Amino acid sequence: MIYVNGMPVNASMIENIKQLDQQEKQIAMKLINSREEFVYQTVRQLTFETKFRKNIVAACYALKKSNPGFASFSTARCNPAYWLLTRYGGFLLRPDVTPSAAINDIYINGKLYAFECTTGIMILLYKGVLDTIGEVKFNQLFRGLLLWSTEHDEDLQLVAVQGDSMPGDVLYIKNPEFHPLTPQWQGENIIDLGNGTYFGHGIGIGTLESIIEILNQRRRPGATVSAFLTNQIIRPNYRLMAEYTGHPIRRLLA
Repeated sequence: MIYVNGMPVNASMIENIKQLDQQEKQIAMKLINSREEFVYQTVRQLTFETKFRKNIVAACYALKKSNPGFASFSTARCNPAYWLLTRYGGFLLRPDVTPSAAINDIYINGKLYAFECTTGIMILLYKGVLDTIGEVKFNQLFRGLLLWSTEHDEDLQLVAVQGDSMPGDVLYIKNPEFHPLTPQWQGENIIDLGNGTYFGHGIGIGTLESIIEILNQRRRPGATVSAFLTNQIIRPNYRLMAEYTGHPIRRLLA
């Protein structure tokens, strides 16, 4: 359910919001039909969230097309023209390039990169916010960017919730009996694409069932416990981040 300024929003109201394109209206309808309550002070906050979610989904398809490699932290690689590879497999932004150019390079020169799925999720979220707020504000907010595992800039405003998965949400499939020789398959971070499929770096696009089956094929010999979807959802604090569209100040507090 959606509430704006304390009032419930229905499907006909969504159709009349001119700032929403068709894909954004479809996302808004999923929010309306959710058991979860999505509460906004203004329509601008609502339109920001639907646009941001749409851009995260688009970033998934674009990353798949760019085709970066899948790697453990010890074998990660990046384009040295934009990133410094740390000893622990992270990508640290070079001081002489802008954050937006460095993130976009992953989508332009994907074959120069290899990383594991948690780093991939952060890249997708940064690309989503970049395409939502634009290069100028992105560069103001995300100087000194580090891509490594779940490490993220505080301005990304990630929160953990439990509820219905929506397009752009980050989910986690746990593989409790993964093979000890391939610890990178102890689980998979995936993003809901909104059409019954999900994207996970290293696996690609598939249904929840197909991704679980791929993880089950990477269990230790004699394993009997299936990989399974956990109940935690990670997403940006969209309502708070909507303030970046007018006030790109650092460290907004919830």
